[in-house]
Amino acid sequence: MDPDTPPPRLILASESPWRRAMLRDAGLAFEAVAPDFDEAAAKLRLRGEGRTPRDIVEALADGKAFGPSRARPGAMVIGGDQILLFEGRVFDKPASREEARSTLRRLSGKTHRLMSAVSVTYDGEVAWRHLQEAELEMRDLSDPFIDRYLGEIGETATRTVGAYALEGRGAQLFTRVEGDYFTILGLPLLALLGFLREQGVMMT
Repeated sequence: MDPDTPPPRLILASESPWRRAMLRDAGLAFEAVAPDFDEAAAKLRLRGEGRTPRDIVEALADGKAFGPSRARPGAMVIGGDQILLFEGRVFDKPASREEARSTLRRLSGKTHRLMSAVSVTYDGEVAWRHLQEAELEMRDLSDPFIDRYLGEIGETATRTVGAYALEGRGAQLFTRVEGDYFTILGLPLLALLGFLREQGVMMT
């Protein structure tokens, strides 16, 4: 990018409070918008096509970034998505507290993977895409602990794919975590910052 050209406006196409906080805490100036994207319909279509988990999470990150990109020429739009893989199954965010309880019971004492993708679009085209994985081993959780935990975190349980937020009380659930911390939170932040520096959006 020409050093004499002002850096492009940065937009985060996400309603996730965690992704917004990560970019804000990293010192980025950005506008946050809700993505104009039917995620549920896209997941059904992609699964029906037999796409791999990697294909799915990358396509969802792309899809979230495309709408704002087409509507805001000259802006860089960031889209992100995350999926949880366990015993050959892709888990979605639990729709209710009862579903969150069921998810935690299934993951209890086992190891699962998180796959997080980030895409950056520019003028309606994918300019950059990155995917990272993390592996988490959950300790054996008792039913009383699960009930107390869900009562403490409230709606957070239905906002994350594993019914936990590692940066908060979710840390109590695990015995081992391998992988990038930001990837676990749902956005491969360090790789994204590297790309933005290359594009002149951030100082080198």
